[in-house]
Amino acid sequence: MIWNDKRYHSLNYYLKNKYGHKVYRLSLDGGMTCPNRDGRLGTGGCIFCSAGGSGDFAGSCQLSITEQLDSQIKKLQKKADCESYIAYFQAFSNTYAPVPYLKICYDQALEHPKVSILSIATRPDCLDNDVLDLLEECNKEKPVWVELGLQTIHPHSAEFIRRGFDLSVFEEALANLRARNIEVIVHVILGLPTETREDMLNTIKYLSTKDIQGIKLHLLHVLKGTDLATLYADCPFSLFTLDEYADLICDCIELLPPHMVIHRLTGDGAKKDLIAPMWSGDKKRVLNTMNQRFIQRDTYQGRLFKGDNQ
Repeated sequence: MIWNDKRYHSLNYYLKNKYGHKVYRLSLDGGMTCPNRDGRLGTGGCIFCSAGGSGDFAGSCQLSITEQLDSQIKKLQKKADCESYIAYFQAFSNTYAPVPYLKICYDQALEHPKVSILSIATRPDCLDNDVLDLLEECNKEKPVWVELGLQTIHPHSAEFIRRGFDLSVFEEALANLRARNIEVIVHVILGLPTETREDMLNTIKYLSTKDIQGIKLHLLHVLKGTDLATLYADCPFSLFTLDEYADLICDCIELLPPHMVIHRLTGDGAKKDLIAPMWSGDKKRVLNTMNQRFIQRDTYQGRLFKGDNQ
């Protein structure tokens, strides 16, 4: 069964099915930082993280959240008839600030009439009880998604990327969020030079057993200004070809439960900053290649997402 032209439960399908129309994501910068940058854990950030805290497409933190939303909505409405949006706090760790400040940021997003969902990217070690209580209150107003940057389950890889927390911290954060009925999306990086294909698939297998509602699969790509770029220049390591990555994505999707929402199949930094692999900058080509690979794999015919309206 092919569901909405996809062989997996895509975010686009999920949102259209729930809201009756396309819902666009607006990336926000709340002016926060990260314990891996402010000295609590380190100062260099994760090895792959850009100067913008992986929020290179976010709005300007010089503007209020309301102003960022209005500005991006105005731009989008020139291209498409948009009815509602996801307010996505993307840059840095978006629960790593005093609760009163977080409340101001979140409230501006929740109060915007065009915002349907509040999505917050953060670290599992930045979810104290007072922050969790705030998220629970926000979730009563509009749906709240918390996006946790796990990247890998393997300690040697976590050390390589300077993640700064153990797997048990992720598990505790997940349990605390789900106890409050908050949906969780997990970020994974595929292609770390410290990992074999089996290592990567074991991370996916682990997550397939967890109470998470969505996943983002990110291709490891090298961006200018990151410590990963320095390492790549000094000691070049192998990166996926497009065909290799498409095959791996098929394997990952096959391992995940059909109901899990796939928020992302790849990762793409700003083209001006991309060092490698260069093919990842052609998003249309990447997605078309993946879709063709899904079609070629007859095994997917038995595990495609089956919706409520089948």
